[in-house]
Amino acid sequence: KAIEAMKTAESKGILTSEFKDYLPKITHNFEEVKKDNDFIYHARIPDVKSLEPIGKAALAKPILHGEKMNPSSQDMFSALLPLAVQQAVSAFDLRKTEIINREKERMQSETQMLNGILASLNLPAALEDTSGSSLPQSIKDKAQAVKEKGGMEVVERLFNELPSLHQRNNEILAECERMLKDEEDSDTELRSKFGSQWIRTPSGKLNAPLKNNLSKYAQMVSTAHSADGIVKEKYEKHKDKIALLCLPEEQLTADLPAGSPVAACPSVDRLKALMRDVESLKSEREMLIGELESNAIDMKAKFLSALSSEGNVNEQALSVETLGEVYGPLQKRIQDNISKQEQLVHDIQIANNEFSKEKNNSSSANKREALLCELAAAHDDYVELLGNLQEGSKFYNNLTEILVNFQNKINDFCFARKTEKEEVVKDLQKDIVAATNQPTPLAPPHHNANQKPARPPPPKVGDNASAPPPHNWGYPSASADSQQIPQQQTAYPPYPAYPYPYPPVPNAYNPYGQIVMPPFPPAPGYQGQPTYPGSYPYPQQQQPPTGTYPYPQQQYRPWQP
Repeated sequence: KAIEAMKTAESKGILTSEFKDYLPKITHNFEEVKKDNDFIYHARIPDVKSLEPIGKAALAKPILHGEKMNPSSQDMFSALLPLAVQQAVSAFDLRKTEIINREKERMQSETQMLNGILASLNLPAALEDTSGSSLPQSIKDKAQAVKEKGGMEVVERLFNELPSLHQRNNEILAECERMLKDEEDSDTELRSKFGSQWIRTPSGKLNAPLKNNLSKYAQMVSTAHSADGIVKEKYEKHKDKIALLCLPEEQLTADLPAGSPVAACPSVDRLKALMRDVESLKSEREMLIGELESNAIDMKAKFLSALSSEGNVNEQALSVETLGEVYGPLQKRIQDNISKQEQLVHDIQIANNEFSKEKNNSSSANKREALLCELAAAHDDYVELLGNLQEGSKFYNNLTEILVNFQNKINDFCFARKTEKEEVVKDLQKDIVAATNQPTPLAPPHHNANQKPARPPPPKVGDNASAPPPHNWGYPSASADSQQIPQQQTAYPPYPAYPYPYPPVPNAYNPYGQIVMPPFPPAPGYQGQPTYPGSYPYPQQQQPPTGTYPYPQQQYRPWQP
């Protein structure tokens, strides 16, 4: 039964290669068992229908998938939110970013103002110069920082690079403007030449967005060039003091005027304590900025809850409430910090006035104090100038890349318009040529009123044209014996041949003329012919009988080798 099932499966083509290997095994086992039963056991073979059916093996078992096929993977739809919730989250993030940026800008501006006040008072460098002869540590640090950043060489190199970068951008803009102008002028010229036949879109309408972008880029380059002039002016103003910071420490110390020692003055201790408060104030601000940026607020749960309960999301109310709870305490601490700075600046100014009275008791001390202030300001200006120059160089390079892409776009536009222009001009020229090749109009009827009728064409002479009847000149015909000799068939001309002389044969029959025949010499005793009426000067000749030839036949002579 298994063999029959395997053969049936094989005949139907449903037997795979894996099961084909079982067919020889089944056949071999069947033959062995049958052989043993026939020779040894002689057992009765039961009917197949009386046997229990073979059970079916479960080749595959359906199993329900779990919630995640890969437990370590993240659900890609977990961040999917309703549209109202997504819009509310975006609005909330925008409000939060505005608060953070506003508070950061507020503290940074206060810090810059504090640094400017301290630099104008030469603090804390003035407290380090209590001996009046050594170089203050703050000036040493600032001079070292200037040298590490490259000093004057880097600034000069960046200043020398700016004009070439600016010129490169101007050249690209000029080339873009030239291409647009040439394309528009060409379109205008052809429009004036062809008039209403030039139906394509005007260039001024298509290149308007490109011209707007071109003007924007030109304005950006002009603004950057003006900023370069401001930076250059600031550099020239502090160039000498920056050069002093680039000098070696010994030479810088020697160039400073000598001052009076004020280390034992009480104002010095007071200013040092205030400087420590300034550092503490700056550290607190850095910590506040970090807290502002590190606050992470997830409003998805609140917005989803409001959407499910109320049917809509009141983003403004929920956002203002949450932002007030989170950033309200931070804003209060920031305000306290700014108020503390105002009081601290007031105390520093009072203490510095006392310090200046105790210190500035000589002209050299005043010069030294002023020079130290200028050196401190030169360091700050150098850092600012270097940042401006690097930013300007980066701006020009990035703008050059943008302008090159913009130039390629304009080039593609002009090429497309040129191709379109050539096709339109070609079509218009074809139309003009087709219009010039029209058939010539007929003349009016009155132009042909006095003309004579056209002469009819002469008749055509074909194969069936009749020749004039041949004349019988009285020559003897061929004998009967010669006629019985088989003759070779030969093609003859349509006009009869004459022995001698031969009359001229006309090329074609002319109904308007007469055939002129030369007269034959008269025979002896010939008195001449009477005059006959008619158009021919000679009498009509009788036509030879059918089957005879008007000239004697040549006798057949067999060929002899």
